[in-house]
This record gives sequence, C-alpha cells and structure tokens, in this order.
Amino acid sequence: MAKDEAARIERRDLLRMGSAAVGALAARVALGEVKTGTVPPALPSNPVTPNAMPTRNLGRTGFRVGIFSLGGQAAIEQPDNDAVAVALVERALDLGVNYIDTSARYGGEQRWSERYIGQVMKRRRREAFLASKTHDRTRDGSLALLERSLELLHTDHLDLWQIHNLSKLEEVEQIFAPGGAVEALVRARDEKVVRFVGISGHADPEVLLEAVRRFPFDTILLALNAADPHHLSFESKLLPYAVEKEMGIIGMKIPSRGRLLAGWTPPPPNPVRPSPWPLRPGTLTMREAMRYVLSLPVSTVIVGCDTVVQLEENVQLARAFTPLSDSQMAELVQKAQPVHQQALFFRRWEGQPVR
Repeated sequence: MAKDEAARIERRDLLRMGSAAVGALAARVALGEVKTGTVPPALPSNPVTPNAMPTRNLGRTGFRVGIFSLGGQAAIEQPDNDAVAVALVERALDLGVNYIDTSARYGGEQRWSERYIGQVMKRRRREAFLASKTHDRTRDGSLALLERSLELLHTDHLDLWQIHNLSKLEEVEQIFAPGGAVEALVRARDEKVVRFVGISGHADPEVLLEAVRRFPFDTILLALNAADPHHLSFESKLLPYAVEKEMGIIGMKIPSRGRLLAGWTPPPPNPVRPSPWPLRPGTLTMREAMRYVLSLPVSTVIVGCDTVVQLEENVQLARAFTPLSDSQMAELVQKAQPVHQQALFFRRWEGQPVR
C-alpha cells in the first residue's frame, strides 16, 4: 500500500472512531505502535508576502499573516466556475496572500469553495495558512465534515479549523454539550489533524463572548465594518476581550457584501424574502471600508472577490494601508449611519430571522 494512501486511511479511521476507540489508539501511540498526526512542524510560508503587504501576528499562533486574506465566498463558491475561481486562488498566492479561508458550507452540498481551493492546494499547499469550518454542532457530524474537507482540499491537515457562524446561545450549549462540536476540535487538534482551532459568528457579540469565555480558542472570525457601532457592536466589547486573550482576530464582512459601498446597486425587490429596510447604494469606498477595519486591532481581514481585478485592487489597498486617527474613524462611522441596517443585515434584529 502506498505511504500516502496508508496515511489517508489512518486519518479516516481516526476521525470515525468513538471515544473508547480513541482512548485505545492513544495508548498505542504512547507505546510507539501507531503514528498519527500530519501537521508539519513548520508553519506555511509564502515568500512573496513580506514584500507584498504589511503583516501582523495571528494572535498567539506564531504565524505572521498578511493584512489582506482571501475569503472562500463570492466567485469561489459559485457552481461550475472553475476558470474564475481557480485563477483567483492562484493569483492571490502570486500577490502574496498567505491566508485562505473556506468552509464546508460554502458552495452548497457540492462544497464548490473547497473543491476550487483544493485544485491549487495540490501544488501550493505550503504557501497558504489554510482555514476551513464545520457548521455541524456535534462531534461526529463535525468529524465527518472534516474528513471530506481534507479530501476536497487535497491536504492531510488544516492550519485552522473553526466552528462556523454561532448565532444563538442555544448553539453554544450544543457545541459544549457531551458529544458536541468542541470535542471534535479538541480531538482533531490533539491528534494533529488540525494545527489550531477557532470560532466564528456575526449575529450577536454576546454569543461569541459566551463561547470564548468557556474555551481557549486560538482564533476568532468576527464581522466588523464601519456600521458596526450602530447595532450590537462587536467592536465595543467582543474585540477588546479577544485582544486580551491574545487570539488571532480575523475581520469579515468588511464591505458587507458590497452593501456598504457607494457603487453597490440594490437588487430588485424579492417577494419571497423581502428586505426589512429600504435598500440604497452605500456610502463608503472600498478603501475607506478596509482602512476602517484594519485600523482596529485585527490580525487580518478576509474578503471574497468576484474577479482577479477586484482581488488585485484589494491587495493594493492593503499594501498602501495607513491607520486612521480616532476622528477619522468617527467620521466613517457617521458616514455609514444612513445605511447601517443594510450593512449589518447579518446581525440579530428584533423580529427578523438571523441571516
């Protein structure tokens, strides 16, 4: 049997084991009878990054991340979009992006995002800090998702595995219950299938605060933009707590899928899922949107891109970044106020479902 095939089967069997079996395996590992773990000792390294853009510490992980990172949505989650999506991932690495974020949920049941990124990871795995997520709230369901993520991404390990989009306190109880998703994260990390573990969300800061108070996650992926201070602010309480705990802090929803940008064209009314607010063009430029979040104590921001040109523009903005003053930050908050509801569509709103 080929060495990599044996390793794949070993990892698959490990992820499917129950608690008793894992305990037995741990004993065999201690005796040197079985080797587990595929995480290499060295962190990924893209040689272009240091000269491409500023870098920051990803919390206590020891990784220096470029301040702009590639998100696995937008074009990268669209079905049958290989030519565009794969080119985006390739070009991102060429430009010095060294962190790529995806999820088992991006691209529906086919998981297009992981598929496209995996095509590039076949050849360039060592250049990217690779992050994916589980949206399942149970241990066994999450481990099954992880197994498939590794296959689609053509890798034997993740640098970061996160619990995806915690929106309600009930979900916090689920992931920490016996047999919950936190057990999957701990097992995968201890058995060196993943390097670090994290958490993500964008609906309610209190939900994420409750989770990070219960467990020392290495990273947090949270929604931040210039509209944030106007409703259920993540910036005011959650962000300082994450800084205090020395977490890697990854900002998302920077332009709010375009809704914060002056060039955004509102879609036609949707009678099936109508907007609770009037939609209008945003009020900020992409430069303003990115400068606002990068002036906060974040490690990096992830943005999904539709085209290579858009990607190149965002990397240029990161390269030219200079921090805003407090007064400039306040001006952008006020500038975002007229469209803060549509720019925070993903937050919990009274009487509206979490999106």
